[in-house]
Amino acid sequence: MAESKVGTRAIYQPGASSIEGLPTALQMFHAHPPVMAMPHWHAQVEVNYIMRGTVHYRMSDHDISLQAGQMCLFWGGQPHQMDESSEDSIYAGAHLPLVYFFRMRLPPNISTRLMKGETLLTSATDDADVQNFPRWFRYATSGDPMKSQHAVDELLLRIERIALEPYTMTSRAPAALEGDHPQAHSSRSIARMCDFISANFLQDIDTVDIARVVDLHPKYAMNLFKKTTGMTISKYINLLRLSHAQAQLMGEGSNVLQIAMDSGFGSISAFNKSFRNIAGMSPSDFRRDMRSMIGNISVAG
Repeated sequence: MAESKVGTRAIYQPGASSIEGLPTALQMFHAHPPVMAMPHWHAQVEVNYIMRGTVHYRMSDHDISLQAGQMCLFWGGQPHQMDESSEDSIYAGAHLPLVYFFRMRLPPNISTRLMKGETLLTSATDDADVQNFPRWFRYATSGDPMKSQHAVDELLLRIERIALEPYTMTSRAPAALEGDHPQAHSSRSIARMCDFISANFLQDIDTVDIARVVDLHPKYAMNLFKKTTGMTISKYINLLRLSHAQAQLMGEGSNVLQIAMDSGFGSISAFNKSFRNIAGMSPSDFRRDMRSMIGNISVAG
């Protein structure tokens, strides 16, 4: 994170220890939300609880404004940008890898609609959330494995409770059809596939390797994954690799070819094509523009 000199503003910058650099880790946060110089993406479902102030997000096909007492969930695989954050704002929440997300007992249609780009918004929060989110963050960052696991378990239960109270799904995209999701038991297979992909996405893996882990035929595994997540297995693997590469591009003296190889891409051309598909620009241009924006904001102060 790079501090600007415009008041106490902070500009979010991807890095090796950020959600982009650790795309398979569950990370919790409790802080003033920094605005983003550019849209970013990551391979986790994001949970935001606004404790104070207001924020505004630009999603791929809709905008959303949040105020104190509201909570939202969205799939971070779609490029998104927090472009406004009031000076007094405080938010808390987490980034959930799919392996955690698909182990929760959310109604399947919520999962499907989130993965297709909709945002879940709820105002059904209470005083317990004000106390619990900061505590979960303290536990998760305490270094105590028991406290960390306790925080994760409580957080997942809290997210499941969202479905028991009023909420809305926000998007300009058409709503997902009822029944456009697998049976609940299939989510266990998806979680196991995500687990394997998370541990091996930087290696040369394919659908046969992944299907073998869950004792499914490769074609069935591909169809199940697509139906559950709204994307192919190869697209998810690419997203993990691109998230990892996005963070590496911000490192000093980073070499684009080396980043492509280290991120699991077999060639610079495959890396450039995949990166352009999600960012709308080449990796080199992304690095240049991000650094230039952050530098200009700092100088302006």
